[in-house]
Amino acid sequence: MSNLLVTGGAGFIGANFVHYWMAEYPEDKVVVLDALTYAGNRANIAQLTDRQNFTFCHGNICDTGLVEVLLKEHRIDTLVNFAAESHVDRSITGPDAFIETNIIGTHSLLKAAKKVWLEAGELREAHRFHHVSTDEVYGTLAAGERPFRESTPYAPNSPYSASKAASDHLVRAYHHTYGLRVTTSNCSNNYGPYHFPEKLIPLVITNILQDRPLPIYGDGRQIRDWLYVEDHVRGIELVLKKGRHGECYNIGGNNEWANVDIVRLICELMNQSFGSNPQLGERYPNATKVRSGKAEELISFVTDRAGHDRRYAIDARKASAELSYKPRQSLETGIRKTIQWYLDNDSWWGPLK
Repeated sequence: MSNLLVTGGAGFIGANFVHYWMAEYPEDKVVVLDALTYAGNRANIAQLTDRQNFTFCHGNICDTGLVEVLLKEHRIDTLVNFAAESHVDRSITGPDAFIETNIIGTHSLLKAAKKVWLEAGELREAHRFHHVSTDEVYGTLAAGERPFRESTPYAPNSPYSASKAASDHLVRAYHHTYGLRVTTSNCSNNYGPYHFPEKLIPLVITNILQDRPLPIYGDGRQIRDWLYVEDHVRGIELVLKKGRHGECYNIGGNNEWANVDIVRLICELMNQSFGSNPQLGERYPNATKVRSGKAEELISFVTDRAGHDRRYAIDARKASAELSYKPRQSLETGIRKTIQWYLDNDSWWGPLK
């Protein structure tokens, strides 16, 4: 039995992790710490609030004293850090919040863990600090260039990725300097249930349902490796169970797609859904384009954003070899699951639009 502190557990990936973990390990205790900023949503974890082994704390990871109290009171032996400002566009227009949360916040967690687990000797030999990071710390790839490996030098190109790179280095330093038992995972682009509607895939799905334009930056040929969120969560589970202390593991989906092709795929699958289910047209009367099988007519190319990386791709062979990690969803199967979730949960995303 383990006691977990999940920071950012009311956000997109964090909430999916919490739901998965409590289903797979019903005897474990899970404490969620979340500041409930724009992307944190208590509705993401509302179904868990009546569980005796679940606790929610509204607070900020920069509050080191609060983190220390949680670690002690709940006898936390595993900390999984999802808490982060993560939207690149927001980091360009307002980088201060990214420095505060992603760098100072991560350092706050590390300080608290060091004090409680190492200095006070609470769990000196039986603890784990897992830090969730991103492939964006590696920079950008040219067409045909080898995917990012764990040994790829960091070359972040946005305030967001720079702040995440800094946090990764702090986690590594606390292991090598103080002996904190840490692991780090760098994931590719996630998608799936509870994804905040400003991100590409949920934005396209929900805009189609409201007959709004589907904005695509530049020529839309930016390539990303797409990872269904439950595949990511299973990867983190394997790192926690089998990962070596001090190591980093890339978790990818083996799904390299250009943004414009993803948007066209979503349009095609949405057209199919509405064509095969007339009730959807009744539920979404404003979705006139997709009701007539022409969702792609909503596509609109807009000015590219500053510093837009051209390609990300993850080499997950280390996780595969050491942890037996393998994604289960292709992009098409994952997108179908994601579309169905948004069709079934307009009460969740509607207020966020």
